[in-house]
Amino acid sequence: MSQGTESDERLLIEAAQNDPSRFAELYEQNFNRVYAYVARRVHDRAETQDLTAHVFHQALANIGKFKWKGTPFAAWLYRIASNAIADQARRKGRESSEQPDAAAETTTEADLEEVERRARLFTAIEKLPDDQRRVIVMRFADEKSIREIADELGRSEGAVKQLQFRGLEHLRNRLNEK
Repeated sequence: MSQGTESDERLLIEAAQNDPSRFAELYEQNFNRVYAYVARRVHDRAETQDLTAHVFHQALANIGKFKWKGTPFAAWLYRIASNAIADQARRKGRESSEQPDAAAETTTEADLEEVERRARLFTAIEKLPDDQRRVIVMRFADEKSIREIADELGRSEGAVKQLQFRGLEHLRNRLNEK
């Protein structure tokens, strides 16, 4: 995360810890990514909505226990989501049979690794130079075309492609360092 974004997020967290009504800002910033995280694992719209609501309910209930460690707040939310998904899978397993669901246990560990990988990725993206970060986010998070990004940034398509290439190279190098 860039220093400004990191400190902004930290201030939002501290504000929500002091006044739970301020949690709405954290909710707005993180809802789409948590919903997408759950949806990729659950594949049922109603269940995805229920689990996403549960994640934010748990986060609000436990915001006072959150300790800032420099990792994106979303990583904490992903961990809550991962646990909620695993709990749901275990409940379903118990309902369908008396044997424990070994697949749910495996998925949980894989999900936790995925959460940590994504946290490292988010941190690496935030450390990119501004132009590269903007292009990477617009291209892969917002799923915009090279032409749309070029129009929005007032750059040529070639310049956008070069920024994307350099940004991906920086990410690859940073993630391979760890």
